[in-house]
Amino acid sequence: KLCLHAPPPSIPTISSSGLLNHSAIFAVAGRSLQNIILRDATLAQSALEGRSRASTNCIPFLQNIARSNGYNNPNHSTNQTANGFSTMAASNDDQEDSTIPAEQYPTEMSEAERYLFDLNGFLVIRNVLTTEQVAACHAAIDDHAAEAIPRSDPTLRNAIEGSPMYGSGPPRLDLGGIFEWDGTDSDVFKSILAHPRLVPLFHGLLGRGYRLDHIPFVLMNNKGGEGFQLHGGTVDCTSGEYNSNLAYTCHNGSLRSNLLGCNVMLVDHNPGDGGFCVVPGSHKSNFKMPPGMVDGLSHKEYIVQPSTKAGDVVLFSEGTVHGAMGWTSDIQRRCALYRFAPATVAYGRSYFQARGDGSGGNTVWPSKFYDNLNEAQMAVLEPPYANRLDRPNIREDGSVEITQRSERKKQHDKDVFKTKYF
Repeated sequence: KLCLHAPPPSIPTISSSGLLNHSAIFAVAGRSLQNIILRDATLAQSALEGRSRASTNCIPFLQNIARSNGYNNPNHSTNQTANGFSTMAASNDDQEDSTIPAEQYPTEMSEAERYLFDLNGFLVIRNVLTTEQVAACHAAIDDHAAEAIPRSDPTLRNAIEGSPMYGSGPPRLDLGGIFEWDGTDSDVFKSILAHPRLVPLFHGLLGRGYRLDHIPFVLMNNKGGEGFQLHGGTVDCTSGEYNSNLAYTCHNGSLRSNLLGCNVMLVDHNPGDGGFCVVPGSHKSNFKMPPGMVDGLSHKEYIVQPSTKAGDVVLFSEGTVHGAMGWTSDIQRRCALYRFAPATVAYGRSYFQARGDGSGGNTVWPSKFYDNLNEAQMAVLEPPYANRLDRPNIREDGSVEITQRSERKKQHDKDVFKTKYF
């Protein structure tokens, strides 16, 4: 909640591409709000109406602030956009205090979180990253933006032309290497591996000993950029076949997702902006989707775009049917996508990078992944194997313990198999 006291030159301006500079916005906000401070959204609205000395260059920025504080969506409720898709906006009650110190974070998944994830197949966690951390992410992305790869080849397009997921044509941009950048550029991205707000949720949805399964990367969309047709499902939404690789289960009160998506939102996704969308409850569906639904051409009222703010995290089972709407905002869409799995489950194979036979020790992901990691973050990079085989587990306080069998059993295995592990 910012208040405009700075003269127009200090306000982030629109670049030649028509997009606001993310680093400028968040760096300014991160300097203790000295240059741009908005006491409330009313001032932003009045600026839009010409009652402020603000430069016209900042109009899209102010529009975004006004929208994010409830203007044009006064009830902050689930509603439908003009094109018929549902939006799920956040009420003030949903917003958590971003100033909570790490030692005060929950140490286990709450009953409400368990219920809501089991009900919907996804969960929005508010304010996981601070304003300063979001600014650091944008600064790092700006430094490496030229390395982004457009999905412009027809075989790489993710949506059917003319569908709501296609947008107006520009391809999505994929930026890799976010764990391999020099200096401190990767630090905030790596913090997600064992973030104290997320660890209890990872434990609740994946079990102890959870692991990183895919190499994370940043998704970017310019205005009109392509989204992604609906995909996934415990029962595949297109074929109707059971998909054990992505399956969600709940047994005896224990929730498990064989592959968990983790979307770290780096810009606001306001109602109607597009981006990540989901079919709530589809992780428990037993049938494929009816014709046209995966492309958003039919039954669109069941497809929801959650409203999120920069710093929020969306956790979703890959067993929940999901995708992305075409991007409509003037601000470039940016989010970092991670995928995690239980200790003994694997979908990706990037962790075979070293020698492939385990002789490379723990360095099995690209070597720079391991730079500047703490013990808990290192534990999440372990390859898939059972907890009882000396797997490091993250405790509630963030420390790490090794789960293991008795020394006698380990010696017996060594005698029988002539190796440390069977």
